[in-house]
Amino acid sequence: MKQVDRSGKVVESTGNQDRMLGLLYGNAFGRAVLRVLISPVVSKAAGCFLSSRLSVGLIHPFVRKNGIDLTQFEPARFRSYNEFFSRKIRAGLRPIDREPSHLIAPCDSKLTVLPITPESRFLLKNTLYTLPDLLKNKALAASYADGYAMIFRLTVDDYHRYCYVDDGEKEGNVRIPGVLHTVNPIANDVYPIYKENAREYSVLHSRHFGKVLMMEVGALLVGKIVNHHGAARVCRGQEKGYFEFGGSTVVLLLEKDKAVIDGDLLENSRRNIETVVRMGEKIGRAV
Repeated sequence: MKQVDRSGKVVESTGNQDRMLGLLYGNAFGRAVLRVLISPVVSKAAGCFLSSRLSVGLIHPFVRKNGIDLTQFEPARFRSYNEFFSRKIRAGLRPIDREPSHLIAPCDSKLTVLPITPESRFLLKNTLYTLPDLLKNKALAASYADGYAMIFRLTVDDYHRYCYVDDGEKEGNVRIPGVLHTVNPIANDVYPIYKENAREYSVLHSRHFGKVLMMEVGALLVGKIVNHHGAARVCRGQEKGYFEFGGSTVVLLLEKDKAVIDGDLLENSRRNIETVVRMGEKIGRAV
């Protein structure tokens, strides 16, 4: 999928990841391999390895291959690949827009904005999703009819921590177990991804944007979601949690007439183009 930054400049995508996923999802042999990779036994073993000291040797090759500037992150002696993957960025490098009426991006990502129809269905890369399937809760899904679904897709080179988009009262976390598939758009040609991924969501009764649902979606192999809080009072820009290894996605659901989304994001999404956004930047405003 084509990607642009907020100025409209085309951004290079992570082609190696796309090619690998194309092989896995694009033929019968690849899909057979995929079924093995996403099995609970393999996923658990991979998680244990990536959280162990044995995985440290993977860090420097990954940094070189993806051109990651480690000077942007807090200095640390990583004890595992997962510690590296969930590294913290230096203070001040992801400034939070503090204007109360501004809706902010919860994470670094490639963003697509989709309207939610009255039937609570939306189309993402040629795959039709229903909110009841996504949330496993028909009543909750119905409350977002005619609002927006904002899909923040993280790739391996993104910062994998995410924050709250407004002050408010957060409900407890709801965990939905599932099969872990990649969140890369290539996979949508074969599998309805989000219905099969492990995911976790919470409802934020926000100060400025109504009842905002924030969901984190796991991915290929481990895709572990680590959220810091249960029910709590939270603040705009406060860290909500982080992902361990495995490309990831954050979904925001907004109720009808609670926010006006920035025009460039809506136009790019209409043209099937993802927009690169950074944690804390303005992506809309309160009505």
